[in-house]
Amino acid sequence: MRALGIDLGSKRIGIAVSDRSGTIASPLTVLQRTGSPRRDHEAIRTLAEEEEAELLVVGLPLNMNGSSGSQAQAAEKEAQALATVVGVPVIMFDERRTTVTADRALMEANIGARERRKYVDKVAAAVMLQTWLDSRGGRA
Repeated sequence: MRALGIDLGSKRIGIAVSDRSGTIASPLTVLQRTGSPRRDHEAIRTLAEEEEAELLVVGLPLNMNGSSGSQAQAAEKEAQALATVVGVPVIMFDERRTTVTADRALMEANIGARERRKYVDKVAAAVMLQTWLDSRGGRA
């Protein structure tokens, strides 16, 4: 099963995709927020169709202690709205520390700060999606 990983940010949305076997996640793209959640969700729907995704895994930004704060509640609300548009199941998955992990990996690849901003959201989405894939034993 092919899955898209979605990292919902306030300015950008990072998107990653799994291979068809549901084993490996790869960064796909970064969508700039348009100011219209509906347009943003339509763009995600289009990507899901193009990539033949059967599932969306949306990052859940829990607090470090595992509690659900305002950001997690906003992400859950947006994931519910997204589910009405995309036509495939939408699930939430813990995304704690994915941006830190992605930024560190990009720094280790000697990518400068300005360039990192272009990639960090889709790499964070890939980190989150890969963690979800691994937690399922490779069965998407």
